[in-house]
Amino acid sequence: MPSGYIIASVNVTNPEQYEEYRKWSSEAMRVHQAEVCIRGGKVEVLEGDWNPGRTVVLKFPSFEAARAFYDTPEYQKAKAARQGAAVMRMVCVEGV
Repeated sequence: MPSGYIIASVNVTNPEQYEEYRKWSSEAMRVHQAEVCIRGGKVEVLEGDWNPGRTVVLKFPSFEAARAFYDTPEYQKAKAARQGAAVMRMVCVEGV
């Protein structure tokens, strides 16, 4: 069965408040056994004009598990804490 990934591009607008989101999202990832592949770090544009800024990639056992993560009570608590602290662009992708 193919893995599932959540890929996010984040523009943090309120770093102090964003720390609250990080706390709750980390707990949601732990509870739902997300493998953190990328969480922040250096980004270098190699081609084109896309600069995703802060990038996060989470791996799950399946697309369905990755998609379900977003709707969990644990992640919804994190999402509520993030309001006003960041602009989030997030997709769920099926891996190979």
